[in-house]
Amino acid sequence: MGSKITKFSGLVLSILSGFFLVSGVAMAYPTLPAATLKAAYEAGLNKPDASSLSEIIRVGIGSQSFGTYVYKNIGIFGTSGLEIYNNGSLVERFPANKNVNVSINPDLSYVLKEDDGTEVAKLSGTISFKCPEGLLGVKNLKRAGAQALYRGNLDIVKSSTGVQFNLVNRLPVEDYLKGVVPNEMPVRFGLEALKAQSVAARNYVLSPRVKSSPNYDVVDSVASQVYFGANSEKELGNQAVSQTEGIVALYDWDLILAQYSSTAGGYTESYSHAFSDPKTKAFPSEEKPYLKAKPDILYQKPLRSEEAASAYYKSTPDAYDIRSPYFRWTREWQAEELRKALEQTLVVQSSTGFVKPAFNKGDTLDKLIELKVVRRGDSGKIVEMEIVTQSQTYKVYKELVIRRLLTKNGSALPSANVVFENAQDDEGNLVSVKAYGGGFGHGVGMSQYGAGFMGSELHLTFDKILQHYYSGIILGTKPLIISGDKNQNSAAQGFWANKKFANIVIDNKFQVKTLKTVINGKEHIFDLPTSFFGGNRCVRINISNYIKTGHNEIVFYYPVEEGTGKGLRLFVELVEKDDNDSIW
Repeated sequence: MGSKITKFSGLVLSILSGFFLVSGVAMAYPTLPAATLKAAYEAGLNKPDASSLSEIIRVGIGSQSFGTYVYKNIGIFGTSGLEIYNNGSLVERFPANKNVNVSINPDLSYVLKEDDGTEVAKLSGTISFKCPEGLLGVKNLKRAGAQALYRGNLDIVKSSTGVQFNLVNRLPVEDYLKGVVPNEMPVRFGLEALKAQSVAARNYVLSPRVKSSPNYDVVDSVASQVYFGANSEKELGNQAVSQTEGIVALYDWDLILAQYSSTAGGYTESYSHAFSDPKTKAFPSEEKPYLKAKPDILYQKPLRSEEAASAYYKSTPDAYDIRSPYFRWTREWQAEELRKALEQTLVVQSSTGFVKPAFNKGDTLDKLIELKVVRRGDSGKIVEMEIVTQSQTYKVYKELVIRRLLTKNGSALPSANVVFENAQDDEGNLVSVKAYGGGFGHGVGMSQYGAGFMGSELHLTFDKILQHYYSGIILGTKPLIISGDKNQNSAAQGFWANKKFANIVIDNKFQVKTLKTVINGKEHIFDLPTSFFGGNRCVRINISNYIKTGHNEIVFYYPVEEGTGKGLRLFVELVEKDDNDSIW
């Protein structure tokens, strides 16, 4: 059957504000043993989840203190029946709460033993542990003060570091996020803030990255996102993940780098003024158009001057993250105290390349004259400063380096949104330095405290929160490609719609004539235009009549008659209103 097609003359990505998706979780888990998982019961983990089309993610599981991701032995159990697979084949079953110890031999084979030393098996290759009706546990490993428990599979995979292995939790992205969201944001911030956090966290894990190991995509610590597994899940956090299932923030067809920090201090900063280029280390880095400096109160002027920054950070203006204990703060050093601290931190931070000239181990720091700010970003964040002594001036760049240089009792500055008061005696000698600052963290992208305020006190929805902190984004499913290649001729996605308005956005570069879809179990075939105004090739198809409030599933099929060598790039965008008759 045919369907009306809407043509438009550009990528609508900076115009449309997506509205709402969510979905159920990826795997169903029946009731768990109450004696084993009382906390899990209280968190609602025994409730079965709807089927999901979530991608699979591999998470490296660290030791108790995250000091290592390689092991020589480890113990694994299931809260229900445990199954052990070797290279895909089932080799053993164990009852609930029966621990299986895995150790690696010099020949890189694995020995599996019970706690009493009884050998169970000797295996080579990849070992996978599954608990189809429960959760998997790691012996003597705690997360958030409780026994570490995991959804999905636990895989034992040989490490590249010798006679050692990695422990990898392999599970759907949506289940992974349930163990991330309440550990990255307090659930007291409310549902809408948690939804915004869910989208940001989903963007992070689905974005391409240089991996620290070929065996996993991310780790479970702050080096990636804090992931404490199923026993740390919270009911409201699970709801937030479910009610944003499949949704990512997009800009110009790409998943955005969804940076977030605790507290921006009322004014977020541009990416280029806080981060160096990850490859070239150039600073300032290139701009990211969706990570632009933005005040919470829009009439607030930029804080690039010392006068403007001083007035702002020595006061408590209205702002979204005003509830944060780090919204405003002060630090103070006596001159000699600061000199001694800098003599230690300058050595470490010089290794970053952002202290010039470098301060080497064994060097001594002369008497301090002043801390001098040379350049600020729009939020007042220090981009470049100088440490001036009697005989030398050290230039320092980049917010994290500045924060780690200026320690007080061993602790770094909460942020680089800071102004200095240099107190000098009658002879011009530095006596003390007082710092007035605002915010906690890098201050780029979403402020978590700000998101909490916007959702709970201003009653704004998660999409509005995200659109405030990430300029020009839309919300939708992850873009994908289907083609005439037999391995790429179809693709499926699940998403949740909070409002029943959605479009399929298509880049029809190769002038494909039709697109076949199955939306919530019903087939729809759309005719695609093959000529475009001004050479633009993007099409938007309104599918609002075919989706429902809640969980939706869509399958895209590439038309066989088009043959090979062609393809379509597409995604589902969520919008606030029905734009069926709009032309862009």
